[in-house]
Amino acid sequence: MANPITPLHKTIEIDGLNIFYREAGSKDAPTILLLHGFPTSSHMFRNLIPALADTFHLVAPDYPGFGASSMPSVDEFEYSFDKLADVIEQFVSQLGLEKYFLYVMDYGAPVGYRLAAKHPENVLGLIVQNGNAYDEGLREFWNPIKAYWQDKNPENAKVLADNLLTLEATRWQYTNGVRNPEAIAPDNWFHDQYLLDRPGNQEIQLELFYSYGSNPPLYPQWQDYFRTHQPPTLLVWGKGDYIFPAEGATPYKRDLNNLEFHILDTGHFALEEDLPFIASHIRDFVLRNVAA
Repeated sequence: MANPITPLHKTIEIDGLNIFYREAGSKDAPTILLLHGFPTSSHMFRNLIPALADTFHLVAPDYPGFGASSMPSVDEFEYSFDKLADVIEQFVSQLGLEKYFLYVMDYGAPVGYRLAAKHPENVLGLIVQNGNAYDEGLREFWNPIKAYWQDKNPENAKVLADNLLTLEATRWQYTNGVRNPEAIAPDNWFHDQYLLDRPGNQEIQLELFYSYGSNPPLYPQWQDYFRTHQPPTLLVWGKGDYIFPAEGATPYKRDLNNLEFHILDTGHFALEEDLPFIASHIRDFVLRNVAA
């Protein structure tokens, strides 16, 4: 068996910020741009990248305020999904990624769909893993966040901080809805929580919770992108995800004609439990659609 390809760990400057990213594979191979969710970073792709780098070029950036990228304060940087998408658009441009498959998960969906709707000619296909684009996907979990959208006051902010930014909440995101919690390494929530606990990061996350309210009004635009451009799509969705339940996966069938659809018996971070299945299907999906 060939030795796995070790990702490189790089940094690029965008608007005065250091944006960290993981990269592996030949730049002549089909590119997969991997956009991470909350509360993690490109760390969520640490095992997927070497599993696919023998055949593909994989690039996984950290957004500002996440992972090893710069973390300016909320007074120094606009923490909004529009701004994160702008940073990733510049990142893609600076790296010269002209055509790519787009892997979106959680926060990666509103970032990536902004990018795809703006530059549909660049996106060869979508890989959707627990990434929402439909009202059906925002259920009970979102009620306190929706309250914050309606009234951005300290009381509502405290509810979110106490329930979403603690070590127990981060551990829950990894273990809720999985088949076997003992299969999920605690390194995940220790790593993420260390970064969440940095001074000033809680304020950053609260800004992004508020900014998430800008995403549902864009759902019709993203759905129009699906219908108009019909990107080939691989959907792999953990059905045990309480944050983005499977009700948010099914509506993709309404708008996408070339959709490979898999509901998996796992939770929010499906790669932690179903990496072999997901990697295998990504490999087949990308090769099939590059050749098409």
